[in-house]
Amino acid sequence: MKVLAFSDVHLARNRIAEIVQASSEADLVIGAGDFCNARQGLDDAMDLLWTIADKAVYVPGNAESADELRAATDAKVLHGEALEIDGVKLFGIGYAIPVTPFGGWSCDLTEEQAEKMLAACQAPCDVLISHSPPKGVADTNASGLSLGSTSVRAAIERVQPKHCFCGHIHDCWGKTGSIGTTRIHSLGPTANWFEL
Repeated sequence: MKVLAFSDVHLARNRIAEIVQASSEADLVIGAGDFCNARQGLDDAMDLLWTIADKAVYVPGNAESADELRAATDAKVLHGEALEIDGVKLFGIGYAIPVTPFGGWSCDLTEEQAEKMLAACQAPCDVLISHSPPKGVADTNASGLSLGSTSVRAAIERVQPKHCFCGHIHDCWGKTGSIGTTRIHSLGPTANWFEL
């Protein structure tokens, strides 16, 4: 299965147009959150992505809630849920983990809340889609501060999915790493290609 994955388009029309154009060659499109900005413009973002909704799986970022995303798109939305498509097993969790300093607009989970949701992620799993990166991999900001999630890391260590697709930390877009046998990919707002 040919998969196109991206994150953090933040309503950047040129980036979205590039992803939509590239997606014609994809069997599955995965979006790892932050389609809009601070809970504004989600309908506009989904209007730009509507042509790929039938082959897309999304998780909400911290810029949109799960309910808002489900209301705005016909794509499959995962938030604490598993899904199998043509034999490929996915699990998705959205929002910022841990809680951000951004205030009331940001959709955040505590590590404890995320741990409870991630308990439903079970092996075998091909891809863990998490808006937030795991602690210690592709998770540092420009100041070098590690902002990743301990609960996402623990789930990866426990389940060992083949891949973890994430975003959230803009300074780490394009970075990769490993936890055990799992490859971690910080996606960013470009077409990232995988064969699953």
